[in-house]
Amino acid sequence: MTANAQYLEDIIRDYLLDEGILRKRIDNENLEFGYQFEFPPFTEGANKRGQNMVVYQPKKKDLIIISIATQISPPHVEALEGVEGRKIRFFVELKKLLLLRNLFFRLDINNYRYEISDQMFITNNEPISKNHFFQTVRKVFNVQAYSNLLLMEFCSGKIKQEDFENTEKFQSGPGFSLYT
Repeated sequence: MTANAQYLEDIIRDYLLDEGILRKRIDNENLEFGYQFEFPPFTEGANKRGQNMVVYQPKKKDLIIISIATQISPPHVEALEGVEGRKIRFFVELKKLLLLRNLFFRLDINNYRYEISDQMFITNNEPISKNHFFQTVRKVFNVQAYSNLLLMEFCSGKIKQEDFENTEKFQSGPGFSLYT
């Protein structure tokens, strides 16, 4: 790892630690560094949890990527499949949203999952400010939250609360891949 990459990793790790949202380091030979974190932060003892997100720097790249992955739950999958064309309409609307918000994305329509990300380019002269870093985190998170609202609209009236009681919570993490 170069000195610049180590310096950047230290800055990002410190930002995540300062906010109490760092969860674990991602070890991957294709990355200079990577971290899984939970956003938004909640106080200890709260029954709420944030969403798993990741930040990483690919090897030999002058950027970091902030990403969040979503696996659509089985009850939502059933609702999307319940009406001809609903699944495609949902993913088209999602794609339009992501394009309008100028975000990167990967859609795996057949497996009902998607990943939303943004990139921050770095230079040796300008370290990433904490404010700029968290603005990007919020942007990615908020669009993912909006995508959940969009999904709820598309599934409105088709899902009951008990449909979720036997559903496992999806844990996106460093092992999540759209291509497995």
